[in-house]
Amino acid sequence: MIIGFLFLWLLTAIGLWVVTAIVPGVRVRSPGGLWTAALVLGLVNAFIRPLLWLLTLPLTLLTFGLFALVVNALMIKLTAALVTDFEVDGFVPALLAAVVMALLALVGFGLLQWSTMGEVHWLIEHNSNPAVLT
Repeated sequence: MIIGFLFLWLLTAIGLWVVTAIVPGVRVRSPGGLWTAALVLGLVNAFIRPLLWLLTLPLTLLTFGLFALVVNALMIKLTAALVTDFEVDGFVPALLAAVVMALLALVGFGLLQWSTMGEVHWLIEHNSNPAVLT
C-alpha cells in the first residue's frame, strides 16, 4: 500500500514538473516545493475533490464532463494557496495546468495498458488474503 502511495506521489510530482515547464504562469521555486505541492495536491484530490465532484455533478453532466477540468483547476489553485513554493498566477494558468495533467494521466494510463499487454491488475489486500482484480 505504501509503495502505491509513493508511486502516485512520484507521478504527481513528475506531472507538476511538466506543467511548470509547459504552462506559463505556473512555477515552483524549489525541488522541495515541488514534492510538497505534489503531496498536497494528492491529499486535496483525495479528500476535497470527490465532494466538489458530487456537488457539481449536474453541471458536469450538462457540459459533458468538461466542468471536471474546472474542478481540477480549483484543486490546483487551492494547492498553490497552501504551498508557498508553488505559484499559479490565475485561473487560466490553473485551467491549462488541469488540461496538461489530464492529458499526462491519459498518456500514462495508455502506456500502462500497453506495457501490461492490455490488462491492468490492481493488487488489493482483503482480510490478509491478497486478491487480484482485473
